Amino acid sequence: MSAPTSSVTGMSTAVQSAPPRWESQRTFDELGRPLRELTFCVVDLETTGGSAQGGSRITEIGAVKVRGGEVLGEFQTLVNPHTEIPAFIAVLTGISNSMVADAPPIESALPAFLEFAAGCVLVAHNAPFDVGFLRYFAEEQGRPWPPFEVLDTARLARRVITRDDAPNCKLSSLARAFGSATTPNHRALSDARATVDVLHGLMERLGGLGVHTLEELQTFSSRVTTAQRRKRHLAEALPHAPGVYLFRDDRARVLYVGTSGDLRTRVRSYFTASETRSRMGEMVGLAAEVTGIECATALEAEVRELRLIAEHKPRYNRRSRFPEKVHFVKLTREPWPRLSLVRRVLDDEADYLGPFSSKKAAEKCLAALHETFPVRQCSDRFGRSPARTPCVLAEMNRCLSPCDGSVDHDAYAEVVRQLRDTLLRRPDEVVEAVNRRMALLADDERFEEAGVHRDRLAAFIRAAARTQRLTALTRCPEVVAARRDDDGRWAVHVVRHGRLAAAGVIPPGADAHRYVADLRASAETVSPGPGPVPAASAEETERVLRWLESPGVRLVAVEGEWTCPVGGATRHLALHDAVAASRSTLVPFAERRDLAPAHQPAR
Repeated sequence: MSAPTSSVTGMSTAVQSAPPRWESQRTFDELGRPLRELTFCVVDLETTGGSAQGGSRITEIGAVKVRGGEVLGEFQTLVNPHTEIPAFIAVLTGISNSMVADAPPIESALPAFLEFAAGCVLVAHNAPFDVGFLRYFAEEQGRPWPPFEVLDTARLARRVITRDDAPNCKLSSLARAFGSATTPNHRALSDARATVDVLHGLMERLGGLGVHTLEELQTFSSRVTTAQRRKRHLAEALPHAPGVYLFRDDRARVLYVGTSGDLRTRVRSYFTASETRSRMGEMVGLAAEVTGIECATALEAEVRELRLIAEHKPRYNRRSRFPEKVHFVKLTREPWPRLSLVRRVLDDEADYLGPFSSKKAAEKCLAALHETFPVRQCSDRFGRSPARTPCVLAEMNRCLSPCDGSVDHDAYAEVVRQLRDTLLRRPDEVVEAVNRRMALLADDERFEEAGVHRDRLAAFIRAAARTQRLTALTRCPEVVAARRDDDGRWAVHVVRHGRLAAAGVIPPGADAHRYVADLRASAETVSPGPGPVPAASAEETERVLRWLESPGVRLVAVEGEWTCPVGGATRHLALHDAVAASRSTLVPFAERRDLAPAHQPAR
């Protein structure tokens, strides 16, 4: 159904000049389906109760088929429920046990209705009720449910009707408001006829607001103003393809950057109404232009989005605007090394942990490390043989105190070696030390203090795992990988030092080896960053990692060694993530469960 995608290499930010991949065969979704050309089947049911799962049965089906305002046919049948109709239901609907005694069962009535409704858009007032019953009995009969599109007039009315129009959105109230020729009376065909009039009344009102297609009707929201709907033309030049879109104001300033698997459909939704966030409504009101950048793959679109947000810092994007605002924990290179909190990585052969998105998280991690390793915490610089007065931490036995000669250089270096090993390879010493501390506090029922240590340990584990995963990919000069997508085509990505350097999709019938070779040759040249920092933002490299680790990915070529330590911090993540997820639901007296040692399974 789609034309082959031309390769996208070099990660440029220009709009692709190649025609959209769906250009060869335009779809109804692309054009929008005019309401006047669609056939609707308006259905209503009467039942013995409110839930099919609870044992209620259908007693009557009524339906009206309409197109362009004209009735094409009607369907009505009573249904034998093979159960007693409750007295209050019989009084409400007028359907008695004797009336349905000779009626066909649902096994016969349902196939007849489905044949009548075939190919239509299904409409009902409070559609989840009626459609839910029909689907339930289709499943009970082992009958496949047709792929109906469904409109709910009750839901639509709640978006359109005000208290000045009708006191509520019940069918009877709406029928009076729109002057229906049929009064609803809890009989299926009469209620379906009234729903037809309500549907036409709603369409007439929405037509004045610029809603003319089924797609616009399905996504209509009263929160989107008429002025916003008039900007729908801003989406018309965009392709039905994956990529990135940029909203700009009348001075060409970028207001918002987003990504989608279908650029035109997503951008149209901002004007035709499924987007109801107040900030987005404000943004759309300021928008004067929408620019689209077509991408070969979804991963390329995600990466482009991150880079454009970082470049333009749009006021309506809340995330990823300041990738440079990060922190690192640094193990310094000096005669008496120490841990330091820094804002950037230098090419100084020091060891770094991070990046941390917040200073608070970095400080928690630093506290966990200082609790385990008594390296000095002062920021003074002194030579190999210092002679100073010890600080309070030394008096508390929380520092080896090299400043007054309390420790020799070799003994201090051994502690630093263990600390470096913890940062880069095995976090076990920190895990065990903090767990011991938490266990003692929990035994004394000092849960609040224990919780502080738990949070420190979690901050360290997450930082160490992140650093080890990022570093593993960053030190590889090149990784080439491919994955077969749902459409059967192979998506290929070239990653250099953690940065996405090229992306493409192998065209049908092309020589795969030649295509990959050409993609690698035309990929962006990437120089490594200092230390463990990738040649991109940490968020970009993590997106790339998620794709590389997803099911079905095949490594085509790896330059360098892509490995993570077997005993690394990642193996502790599952427990801390589970604890974080459960904390919002645990009651206070269950805090002890939160404090389970990291090396034990959660109970």
